[in-house]
Amino acid sequence: MSEWTLTTLGQEVELLTGYPFKSAEYTDYKGDVLLLRGDNIGQGYLRWENAKRWSTEKTEEIENYFLQVDDVVLAMDRPWIEAGLKFAYLSQDDLPCLLVQRVSRLRAKDRLSQLFLRYVIQSYAFTQYVIKIQTGTAIPHISGTQIKDFEFSSPPLNEQTEIAKTLGVFDRKISNLRQQNETLEAIAQTLFKHWFVDFEFPNEDGKPYKSAGGEMGRSELGELPVGWRVGTMADVIEVRDGTHESPKQTEKGFHLITSKHLKKEGIDFESAYLISEFDYVEANKRSKVDTLDILLSMIGTVGLLYFVMEQEINFAIKNIGLFKSSKNQDYAEFIFLFLTSDYGSSYLRARLSGTTQSYVTLASLREMPLMIPDEITLLEFRKIIKSIFSKSYANRQQVQTLTKTRDRLLPKLMSGQLRITEL
Repeated sequence: MSEWTLTTLGQEVELLTGYPFKSAEYTDYKGDVLLLRGDNIGQGYLRWENAKRWSTEKTEEIENYFLQVDDVVLAMDRPWIEAGLKFAYLSQDDLPCLLVQRVSRLRAKDRLSQLFLRYVIQSYAFTQYVIKIQTGTAIPHISGTQIKDFEFSSPPLNEQTEIAKTLGVFDRKISNLRQQNETLEAIAQTLFKHWFVDFEFPNEDGKPYKSAGGEMGRSELGELPVGWRVGTMADVIEVRDGTHESPKQTEKGFHLITSKHLKKEGIDFESAYLISEFDYVEANKRSKVDTLDILLSMIGTVGLLYFVMEQEINFAIKNIGLFKSSKNQDYAEFIFLFLTSDYGSSYLRARLSGTTQSYVTLASLREMPLMIPDEITLLEFRKIIKSIFSKSYANRQQVQTLTKTRDRLLPKLMSGQLRITEL
């Protein structure tokens, strides 16, 4: 490692902090330019749901703030949360976009590979550095100077390239699987809407029911096919919530999952603490989770959902709604898609309570109005949708495996403990 040199980010990168765009001038027009704010940065990826935009007619004097492919961005307010460091890198799909204040952009100089820089920021050493130096209690933050002061060992440029190329294989596979799942989720929602919102499920002749003149009746949820009815969620499946106790943390045992541990990618076990076997058994007397159950966050960010497909379940829940669809499996995927539909989302939003922290009550979940299709339609829908859910779950499992493998290699390659020639 004699050819590796100790350096700082300040010596190796150009750092730019974002422009103070006025929120009153944000737009929602899809033809305008995306604004990259701290809220858009996840743990190694960007999320553009509910993104704000800036008029293309107002960019002439702020061209310096346009981002490029492979630029690394880092949130400067709350740079680290329990889920991990808030950083990402830009792809062609993210452009054009503009950098907003309290977000930093890092662009490598000549001696540093831009792709290698991505892994410097992603490294365990940099995350620990950020946790140590961030200041502020209400909103922890870091400064540009602090970012530039980070020291790291840099190998020769050709080795940087090989390290980045090796780790990049994992990132590309992870990205592709995530994109596949986004497509699968969109397909599932489109099918649900086609069958249960537009009522164009196949009739006995294989033709779209409503368009082919299928008989419709009135209900409190609007028009429904004759033979369908309206009930509540509790009419179809049992709805519970997690333990009301606060079990003590232990060094060994079973994970206690709360609302904050439900993520888009699945359950975040890394940040969940362990409870004893006794507390685990006690919690499960109230709310045991089984395969094909549905979990919903009830406090904080209300409405995050997880469809349980694991065959072996070794965790308990708290502050989570538990839809026991495992006991009525014909409804499992249907109810999950109903909860994620526009109707399900708007129902939950309308019933939020709390001032300092939002929450939804168990009664509201049980009382949720639900259209109940006839049995034949429901079974035919499940035949189609099960394969989509299975593929999505398999992809998530692959993402977890690839992520763990990459995260084991990352610190070893970045420290020189493991050389590319040894792989």
